[in-house]
Amino acid sequence: MKLARILFFARTLMDLAVQEGDIAVDATVGNGHDTLYLAKRVGKTGHVFGFDIQTQAIENTKNRLKEHGAIEQVTLFQESHDRLIEKIPEQYHSKITGAIFNLGYLPGGDKQIVTKPDSTIRAVEQLLEIMAPEGIIVLVIYHGHPEGAVERDALLEYVQTLDQQKAHVLRYQFINQVNNPPFIVAIEKR
Repeated sequence: MKLARILFFARTLMDLAVQEGDIAVDATVGNGHDTLYLAKRVGKTGHVFGFDIQTQAIENTKNRLKEHGAIEQVTLFQESHDRLIEKIPEQYHSKITGAIFNLGYLPGGDKQIVTKPDSTIRAVEQLLEIMAPEGIIVLVIYHGHPEGAVERDALLEYVQTLDQQKAHVLRYQFINQVNNPPFIVAIEKR
């Protein structure tokens, strides 16, 4: 298959946005895969801020980062991503070039704990306020569970209202696959 799969495409977008020395955000650290990826992208001179409400996610991510020698350039918050504007030090506002969200629940964790549309939308609004121009937000939307479908609908309604003079919005999705495959909504700040 030559079409980029969803997670590969998410990383392709992050590759465009995040370079060595940049500031990035993993808004849902989960098991730390994207956090580690971003830490490698920003290198020793950049920084990543990661958020998750679950202790297990923070611990899994810390362990993954330590295992790969990337813990120094990451700050983790056991907080909702809708608190990022107050948690990320002001000196980094307007310097964030990329942010990623993997919405849904923690793989291998409690499937009753899921991301919520209201907090996700607030986090996106905050990022659009404090990101650098041309910064990219990638939302990987997993909607194959009841709460995921609710979040999907709310997010799609929200992003369609974003002023095109302030942001470009892209939807990347395979439309003929079964079992509600995840898809991407990408937002580039203008």
